[in-house]
Order: sequence, then C-alpha cells, then structure tokens
Amino acid sequence: MSTPGTDTTPQRKPTATPRTSLRLRDHLKKIAPFITLLFLIVFFSVASPASFLTWNNLTNILTQISVTGIIATGLTFVILCAEIDLSVGSVANAVGIVLAFFTAQDASVNIANVPLPGWVAIVLALTSAVIFGLVTAFGVTRIGIPSFIMTLAMLQIGAGVCAMLVRGQIAYNVPDVIKVLGTKALGPIPWIVIVAALVLAAGHFVLTYTRFGRYVYMVGGNREAAEYSGVNVRAVVASVMIIGAVCSGFAGMLGVAHLGSAQQDEFVDYLLDSIAAVVVGGTSLFGGQGGIPNTIIGLFVLGVLNNGLDHVKIDSFLKVLIRGLILLTALIINIYAQRIRSRSLEE
Repeated sequence: MSTPGTDTTPQRKPTATPRTSLRLRDHLKKIAPFITLLFLIVFFSVASPASFLTWNNLTNILTQISVTGIIATGLTFVILCAEIDLSVGSVANAVGIVLAFFTAQDASVNIANVPLPGWVAIVLALTSAVIFGLVTAFGVTRIGIPSFIMTLAMLQIGAGVCAMLVRGQIAYNVPDVIKVLGTKALGPIPWIVIVAALVLAAGHFVLTYTRFGRYVYMVGGNREAAEYSGVNVRAVVASVMIIGAVCSGFAGMLGVAHLGSAQQDEFVDYLLDSIAAVVVGGTSLFGGQGGIPNTIIGLFVLGVLNNGLDHVKIDSFLKVLIRGLILLTALIINIYAQRIRSRSLEE
C-alpha cells in the first residue's frame, strides 16, 4: 500500500541526450576552423611539398596576412559587439595616403602635398584614423544610423579623401620608421609580422583580461541585459568603432610602406579578407562569441589557402571563387551555430 499523498509512480531520469547533442554541435563549430586549417596544410603539403613546406614560405604567409591581421583585430571588437564596419579597407587606404601626403615626395611625384617632419606626419595620420572612428561612432550611437549603413557611407567618404589628396597619382615616400616596420626584418622575421603579432596579442589581452573586454562580450551577447547591468552600451559601441578605425589606419600606414606606394583603391581587397578572417575563424556575426584566437585561426586559413593555391598553379579566377565559397560556408556555420545556441538557451 502507498502512503496517502505519496506518489509511487516510477520517476524517469531526465535524458541528457538533447543537451549533449547541442553541446557537441557547439564544440564542433568551435573546432571546425582548426580542422579546416589542418586539412589545407596537409593538402598543400602533399600537392606541393618542395615549395610549400619551407621556412621561407611560412615567412611569406605570415607577411601576407600581417596587414589583414591588424585590420581584423579591430574588426573583431566590432563584430563581438554585434556591429559591422564596411569602411575598414577605405579607412586604411585613406590614412596611408594621409601619411604619404604629409611626407616629402620626389619631384617626379605630381602631388601638391605638404611635407612635414616624419613624426608629425605619423601623428596626423593616426589623428585622421581617430577622426574617422569618431564620426562613425557618433553616427551609430548618437544619431542611431545602423552600423552597416553608416560604415558604407564612411567607405565612400574614405574613398573621396583618397581621391582628393592624390588625384589619381601615386606617392612613394613614407617616414623612415614606418618604412622600416613595413619593409625590414629583425633577423629572419619581418618587422611587419612582429607588429601584427603584438597588435593581435594586445587585442586578446584587452578582450580577455580587462573590464572593457567583458563589456564588449556582454553588449554583443545581450544588449538589454548589459544595459540593465549598468553597462554604458553607447560608450562601448562607440569605443569599438574607434578601435576598428585606428587599427585600420595603422594597418594602412604599414601597408603603404610594405606595398611601396600610396594610391587610390589600394586596399579594396582588405575589407573582404578581414571580415572573412574574423568569420571563418568562428567569431559569431551575432556578437558575444569568439575572439582574437578565432581571428588568428581565420587568418591562417586564408593565408594558407591563398598561398597554397598559388603553389598548385590554379586559375586566378577560380581562386577568387574558392575563397568566396569558403566564406559562404563559414557564414552558414555561423548561422546554424547561432540557432543551436538559441535553442539551447530556450531549453
């Protein structure tokens, strides 16, 4: 007999299968970029072992992704806040041209520039990057323009600044310290690689070990909850837009030195490359998930892919198509990962 008020119905233990399945899918999403990188390394090592698996080629890959890596550092902050910045390539181009505009050029360069001491040119170039960021931040946080539209406008403004300063001409000289960082090496390692590594490390430190970094994740993960917790969401969003612009500007300064010239439309491809690096690495487009380690993996995926395709002598047009397909795959994984995350939170 059962005691009154006592339920003798056998209790089923809750199964952990759905939760475990969701967790496994989430882990798979996190390691997918690393698996992709390993696959690419193995594939190109087999396809072109004599030229791909060399120290010189590794140095080439690191050098090729350095400018993109600096831009992608700032873009990681932006995307973690669930925002986007389409102006990074244009800002990099404009700041690089500003640097050259205030540097003495050869008489053969037909640009009515304003030659100033090197350190003044650097300060003015960095100041222009901050101004770009401030304008973007004001439009997004104060006026309320969506970051997609605001940065699209800033892309055009940056292109206009480039056109106005060089008027279709090409400048070549930059301050000596920038030239050293962009073209010289410290032993076997190019300075531009060292600088990119330091910028990425600084970005990781800020996001991982500072209060501001925690606020970035909070704002990207749940903006309303961040506001209720007392976080100044406008200030955080404004800050990441400025960080993105400054990183882009600094990359543009090193980029014109590395490429050997400052001219219009020089950084067009860096927009796609930097966004692809962040997204392919696994940082969520919806904010709150990811970080600099993901961006580094994404950079290596793109670097190994571009370099490896050159070694196997694939059609250059097919190379662009493959890059686009990889980006599309990363976007699909990103969307499904967000759905899995939302489903797990609901349960």
